[in-house]
Amino acid sequence: MHPAALPIDELLDACDVATTRRGGPGGQHRNKVETAVVIRHRPTGVVGEASERRSQAENRRMAVRRLRLALAVAVREPPAAARSSAWSARSRAGRLAVASDHDDYPTILAEALDELAARGWRLADAARQLGITTSQLVGLFRRSPAAWQAVNAARRQAGLPQLD
Repeated sequence: MHPAALPIDELLDACDVATTRRGGPGGQHRNKVETAVVIRHRPTGVVGEASERRSQAENRRMAVRRLRLALAVAVREPPAAARSSAWSARSRAGRLAVASDHDDYPTILAEALDELAARGWRLADAARQLGITTSQLVGLFRRSPAAWQAVNAARRQAGLPQLD
């Protein structure tokens, strides 16, 4: 299973979680309390962090989300033989319905990137294998600036044209 798709308990078991103080807006409370959260995935070194909220719990949730997104973009796994339950729940008749702020987005993004990498970064081949249209696949990547940059960098390296 891709690390971005792991249940929260399993994901955090493979991570170092640190809290710290950060400067910026929020006043005196922010400067006295360790509300910033930094989560590092030990096996990959990928980091997710958040410090914009005054609540450590809110920053922790945001840091986990950012870690999942970073893992989805940075870690490539061989594609699974069957689509994940998250993918199956969000894909119908060649259409993929998932917002970039939905909890399933990092899992679906990782699954699509894994398939695209396995298909030599050829969009049409990956989309066909995933059971969606090429434009749906492009739209999925476009919602994440980091994924968009990673796909274009990989396509350049493979001698394929960048996406617009």
